[in-house]
Amino acid sequence: MVQLVKLPQLLAAEDWPAAEKLLRRAAGAKGAGAQVFYNLAKVIEMSGGGAKRIAWLKKAVAADARYAVAWFELGRAQIEAGDWAAAEQAFARALALDPADADARINLARLRLRLGDWMGARAACDRLPETGEVLAILYRAACELGEDASDLQQRMLADPAERARALKALTRVAKGSVPLRL
Repeated sequence: MVQLVKLPQLLAAEDWPAAEKLLRRAAGAKGAGAQVFYNLAKVIEMSGGGAKRIAWLKKAVAADARYAVAWFELGRAQIEAGDWAAAEQAFARALALDPADADARINLARLRLRLGDWMGARAACDRLPETGEVLAILYRAACELGEDASDLQQRMLADPAERARALKALTRVAKGSVPLRL
């Protein structure tokens, strides 16, 4: 079994090539755990490896399907790779494993909005604080579902600091209307 005692020092020194080499050796060992694959993916990300980390994150969740943080990171990596559907599935899995993860929840809402899953976007906003972004998602979902969104529109427009986001939401719906006065 590969010893990882040097890993904390390598990470602290930001010696990504040496950390990657050590973790690759550990990942190749029989019985390598999900944490090894996950950490290898994170080191690859830190060294600018980008999409290369997806394979290691997939190995991490295959080794431990209950590893919520690995599912979250897989979702992030898949967004960067432009695979919205796979990212949506990864964030949904992360949220199922950790329902309190607000970052997974907002990312899931954003992706579902992008994919046109209006009911899913609304459901993902459940238990999120009412921010300008959440109101915009809820407004767009309500409009696209043909529901009365006038209350959401008023709440969106109530905060002058959020007017730009509100205007963007108002103009990005197929159904709904832009008020004459903002």
